[in-house]
Amino acid sequence: MTCCNCLWLVSGGFYNSEGRIFWSSRVSWKSYRGNITLPKIPESNMALSVLGVFLGLLLEVSTHGPSSVPRSSWKQDDVNLLEFWEPDVFNYTTLLLSEDRGVLYVGAREVIYQLNITNVSIKSNQLMWKVPENDMSMCILKGKSKETDCRNYIRVLQVVDEDNLYVCGTHAFQPLCDYLSLQSFSLHNKQEDGRGKCSFDPAQSFTTVMVDGELYSGTAYNFLGSEPIISRSSPSQSLLRTEYSTSWLNEPSFVFADVIREGQNSPDGDDDKIYYFFTEVSVEYEFFGKLLIPRIARVCKGDLGGQRTLQKKWTSFLKAKLVCSMPELNFVFNVVHDVFILKAPHWRDTVIYGVFTSQWGNVGLSAVCAYNMSSVHEVFSKGKYMQKATVEQSHTKWVRFNGVPPSPRPGACINNLNRMQNINSSLQLPDKTLQFVRDHPLLEDPVLPIGNGPRLITKDVNYTQIAVERVQALDGNIYDVIFTATDKGLLHKSLVLEGEVHTVEEIQLLKNPEPIKTLLLSTRAAQFLYAGSDSGVVQSPTAFCEKYLSCVDCVLARDPYCAWDARSTSCINIFQDDAKKRKLIQSLRGDAGICPPVAPLAVEDYQQVAVKPGGSADLPCQVRSNLAQVVWKLNGHVLTEASRFLLMGENGLLLYSVTAEDAGRYECWSVESGAGKNFTRLVAGYVLRLDLPESVPSISARRPQSVTRDLTTPAEGNNGNTAGLTSARTDAPSLTTPPNNVIKPKSYMPPEVSNLPTRTETLDPSAKYIQHDNSIALLSLFLLFFLLFLAALAYNCYMQYLPAPCLRLRSALLGSNKKPQPEYVACEAGLMETVQEKTDPANQNGAHPLHALRDTGYETEPECGNGRVPSNSYEDADDSPSKDRPFDIDCASQTIEYADADTP
Repeated sequence: MTCCNCLWLVSGGFYNSEGRIFWSSRVSWKSYRGNITLPKIPESNMALSVLGVFLGLLLEVSTHGPSSVPRSSWKQDDVNLLEFWEPDVFNYTTLLLSEDRGVLYVGAREVIYQLNITNVSIKSNQLMWKVPENDMSMCILKGKSKETDCRNYIRVLQVVDEDNLYVCGTHAFQPLCDYLSLQSFSLHNKQEDGRGKCSFDPAQSFTTVMVDGELYSGTAYNFLGSEPIISRSSPSQSLLRTEYSTSWLNEPSFVFADVIREGQNSPDGDDDKIYYFFTEVSVEYEFFGKLLIPRIARVCKGDLGGQRTLQKKWTSFLKAKLVCSMPELNFVFNVVHDVFILKAPHWRDTVIYGVFTSQWGNVGLSAVCAYNMSSVHEVFSKGKYMQKATVEQSHTKWVRFNGVPPSPRPGACINNLNRMQNINSSLQLPDKTLQFVRDHPLLEDPVLPIGNGPRLITKDVNYTQIAVERVQALDGNIYDVIFTATDKGLLHKSLVLEGEVHTVEEIQLLKNPEPIKTLLLSTRAAQFLYAGSDSGVVQSPTAFCEKYLSCVDCVLARDPYCAWDARSTSCINIFQDDAKKRKLIQSLRGDAGICPPVAPLAVEDYQQVAVKPGGSADLPCQVRSNLAQVVWKLNGHVLTEASRFLLMGENGLLLYSVTAEDAGRYECWSVESGAGKNFTRLVAGYVLRLDLPESVPSISARRPQSVTRDLTTPAEGNNGNTAGLTSARTDAPSLTTPPNNVIKPKSYMPPEVSNLPTRTETLDPSAKYIQHDNSIALLSLFLLFFLLFLAALAYNCYMQYLPAPCLRLRSALLGSNKKPQPEYVACEAGLMETVQEKTDPANQNGAHPLHALRDTGYETEPECGNGRVPSNSYEDADDSPSKDRPFDIDCASQTIEYADADTP
């Protein structure tokens, strides 16, 4: 269902799926219908607000976006790959596959190779095409690098006829083209100007396609790369190109071009069409930065340009927006990196696949969207046009054109209806139609993907290339297998099954993590993929069926290329010559229950592992499936991370500080879901025993009876069924479990422990400390620190280092015949208030009234001057006679007004 009223965020711009609602940093409007009022919005406030919304959306997408995890991951050393590279040669990115000749042509820097299609490591021919010194000197004078830029990078390899190739190179920023003879594998030395056919800069985006001897290109036409064009070069005609206008092309980045044949039996006599795919800076939307938009453009093969208007220019050039979005999150992927057209006998059944990312690379998401060619044709044949509108007397915006376009329809190819109007070519089109095309090359209606969303989305992966093959499985259904290459040298193989994306495997094609820049697919019986990068060419099979060693593993892979052969007990490619004669087992639903039963691994066949007490044991368990859950069992009981002294890793189980109760039977189980059921397999089994000295009694004599029974005979009532798992000792493990316990993919948390074996006291004195309970020691340590705290608190109270409440506590604890001193009033302000004098009944003779003390800011002994406190203070609470001290002051003979007074 199309979301026509939703606001889409495209890296800083909001618009709906039809492009009719727009919000930018400067203006906001809906569809153009006559006079419009454009409210002015502060650019700084808008930029900050929209940027905040966008950053929040990025967080939501990266957190909650869908993802497809490859089931199997193969390193380069695990699979059979063939490579080709030569020293001091760089940039193996231009590939041309000729299956009729059985040859792969490779264009690199200053060299063209001819390789064997079945083994790319075999080189048949090569041609060196270097830059003369004069041209290199001119390139250096223009400020380019001698080592990188001023070389000849082969960018064009196209078939002209059975005996010749058309080749072009950057040629030190002076692109040249020539013909390559396949007989002698040498150039004809008929050099042609490569402007408009090949890029100047080897790092610049570029695309070409050869159609009936005519070269269609998308590149830059000048040295600076500031003049992009879509052109057609023909030996019999002059160069036909686009207008030099931002309305036609605005800083495009070309990725792909191909021809869609209309067919000789077309009922309306329509022309063949060439489609271009690129990303350009938006002209209809604006933001505080450059907003990128993915485009699809179309030209007609029979276009000859206009007679007066648009001379030597395309009269059929139109472009539209490609939408690849996540409707549930209103997030749009607005950069297209590569396109693959899966052609069908009839053009309406053709499907276009594209790889997209976001303009903001920190999102970490890549998407694959598919488009029906019929939808593309509908947009170009019936879509609304956009036009320029001047607002605020100076600013120009693009809005929908709601008028009636001239006839014949601008941008359409010549068909039978036009011929009935005596219009047999574009040279006969009226000027009104041509002027309209020149001013309205942009269509408002977008091309929406199949299902209104991506076929595939991955996290933390940047796809660079794509290739798609249509495969018929054994169930008779046809599936589209999607091969996507990444910027880290990896290849993903995926397919859509019942609306669910399943990534079969991930293959490391390149040794070093670098981008794969070209990906070709062989459609012949060889079934190979060819990947080109800066460092070399890699040949990979389309399937690795031989890597699946069991029927369950072969079926759970859900690879349409692979099936299990019960007679040879191997997983084979169904497209082999003799595969149809065999009885094969395949289920793309992942129903491994159809596999024949297999005899279980007996306990006697488990691997014996002997460990000394206190030592460590490493029990490997290789589970190839990333979607499987690994569960370890000890004597039929499930082990978890909560179990002491063990570490569960991806490749096995590590036991350290092994004791007597660690001995027993260890089993590694793999649990994987498919067809709504869980399938359990025993991957590895071990019997762990302690290697004790002869003087130490045997383990069996001191082992608990239940554990000893597990090692010798099956325990009664111990089925070992935990979280849908089936444990077996000498019986075959059950493959299926009830559907309500289906294991979710990529769920690596093992089931909870139902009953763990009880640990007993160890026999080894050196490891006896391990068995002690540390809770008593921790409690004792806590009590010790608490007592130390109380002692410190009491000391500070006794030394009068703490405030008045602690002093009162000290007085209460030590006891005194004196009443506590009155509360201090307004001590913070340093003021003194007179407190009503009170007579101390315990001191009738010579008693003096108590007065409030002035706060001096120091914690000193009670003052004795003004207050005339007797010498039997708190320190003399025991009424002992006072002793003369050398520095005692006679308070009666010397009056002290204030404790901190400095007057004599």
